[in-house]
Parts: sequence; structure tokens; C-alpha cells
Amino acid sequence: MAVRHRLIKVSPSAVWAVLADGHRYAEWVVGTSHSEPVRGQWPHKDAAIRFQVPLGPLKLVNETVVRRCEEGVGLELEAHAGPLGTARIAIELRPWGEHCLVIVDEHPLQGAGGRLHNVGFEALIQMRHRTMLARLARLCENEVREAREAPRQASVQGAAGAGHA
Repeated sequence: MAVRHRLIKVSPSAVWAVLADGHRYAEWVVGTSHSEPVRGQWPHKDAAIRFQVPLGPLKLVNETVVRRCEEGVGLELEAHAGPLGTARIAIELRPWGEHCLVIVDEHPLQGAGGRLHNVGFEALIQMRHRTMLARLARLCENEVREAREAPRQASVQGAAGAGHA
């Protein structure tokens, strides 16, 4: 079972805002090039997103289904990967001071992925999670930083333009 964690220097609600947007998975999930909600209201139970995985000139289209959602706290997904089968991906958000500890736990459920699962495969998942969590952290932290800077930039621009007609 591949379990990885990362401290993201924003609030759990800021991380949840990214997780709750089914269009944004391709921005942080390693291996995907596009994602879009296709059923239900993401990220509620039984909702699904479709995602693309580019393999050279080919694009595999697969789906991820929400199996459990505790808003702002946790999300359990079942990712379908065609002939490789399915995997359970649990994402837990824990408040850690003013930040968010994100814990990802992934393991195969059905199909070839479960039969082929071994120490080498586990190491690949760990590397994928390291990159995935780094992308999620960068995305969340940049959004919060930009939101904080926007009011300052607006007030600086307003002050610079004061007194001009």
C-alpha cells in the first residue's frame, strides 16, 4: 500500500477547493492531460470525472468515481485504468496548525494492477505520489499567494493613480 504525505502551507479549505474542482485534476494528477466531470456533482459520492492519459500519439480515456466524500476532510476515489484494473485512492486532509497535512493512500483493487503489484510497483507509485503532492502544493500555495497579493496590487495601483483626472 503506497502511503505518502505532504505538508501544504495553506488551510485545508484551500486544498479542498482544488480537490473539489473536477476540471483541475489534470493540473496536479501525474499522467493525466485532461479531466472533466461526467456524472453527478463532483466530488459527491458516485460522481465521476473522465480523464485522458497520453501515450505517444494515443490517448487513453478512463474514469475516476467518488466512493466516499467527507467535505473538507477526505475523498476516496476508485480510478479505472482500463486493462490495468482499478485502484483505490484515499486523500485525507488534516489541519496542521494553520497548514494542511495531505495524506494519500493508494492501492490496487481489481484487475492486472492487483496481480502485478509488488515492491517495484510500489516504488513507482511512491515516486508518482511525491510528484503529485508537490504539484498540488505548488498549485494551492500559488493560488493563496496570488489571492493575497491581488488586493495589495489593486490598492497600490489605486494610490498611484490618485489625483489624476
